[in-house]
Amino acid sequence: MMDWTTTHYRHMARCLSRHALLYTEMVTTGALIHGDTQRFLRHQPQEYPLALQLGGSDPKELAHCAALAESAGYSEVNLNVGCPSDRVQNNMIGACLMGHPDLVAEGVKAMIEATDLPVTVKHRIGINGRDSWDELCEFVEKVSEAGCRTFVVHARIAVLEGLSPKENRDVPPLKYDWVYQLKARYPHLEIIINGGIKTFEECHEHLRHTDGVMLGREAYHNPWLLAGVDAEFFGQAGPAVSRHDALRAMYPFIESELARGVYLGHMSRHLLGLFHSCKGGRQFRRHISENAHRPGAGLEVIEDAMTLVPELSGESLFA
Repeated sequence: MMDWTTTHYRHMARCLSRHALLYTEMVTTGALIHGDTQRFLRHQPQEYPLALQLGGSDPKELAHCAALAESAGYSEVNLNVGCPSDRVQNNMIGACLMGHPDLVAEGVKAMIEATDLPVTVKHRIGINGRDSWDELCEFVEKVSEAGCRTFVVHARIAVLEGLSPKENRDVPPLKYDWVYQLKARYPHLEIIINGGIKTFEECHEHLRHTDGVMLGREAYHNPWLLAGVDAEFFGQAGPAVSRHDALRAMYPFIESELARGVYLGHMSRHLLGLFHSCKGGRQFRRHISENAHRPGAGLEVIEDAMTLVPELSGESLFA
């Protein structure tokens, strides 16, 4: 979710759900330690509960960054062992680490010793050349022995040679049954399933076999789905009664970001999916895309765009 789950997207998500656990983009340990640390850690308390997702493999660096996450106020620190990008492979980050379970275990152990935050791992069910059930179990066992209790499992292998990151999100077949079997084999671990999940009906089916569900692309491209999460899974009404209501709730944050010198286009690109499948939704997206990048663009661009979409209170969360 690089360049997707920025603080601007997360603010919109919080206007739709108070309870869903949100994740940052993956931040590399090198960027945190040697780059603009405060910029990479920047978030607002309104975004909690919020997990910082790290990319890295050096145990000392991971421990240092886990401590930074705690001092910055995050709710959880998550190690990414699932990203198939060539760029991260070259730095021993992401899915290639599934071929090095001992190194992942060492890193997790160092992180746990450095922070009181929950330390979790997001991973694939395997990589090409190391994609057997026994090798998946070996990975989970070694990392859990290091102290990890929560595994977020993308139910596909990653093909590290021959497929692009985009193709790795679609081409390898989903094997949800493998994730179910992990939970059955290791009932003491928290197993959260990820990959290709789009509806609440699917979520409920997965929850019959696992402890939790992570939504990725669907929550970004169709964010209104999040407006039903609090009622559906937490037994509480969500904060937004309409898409327009959710967008207006973002106004104070957008104004504060504009005052900091952030261009409207940097924020508004994360709003484009809010009116997905709505009458006027295409016109909403077009108006913002054509006007938000212009010098001095402000809230009036969003207000004008909203007039192109009929406002419905109490609208269906599945529209």
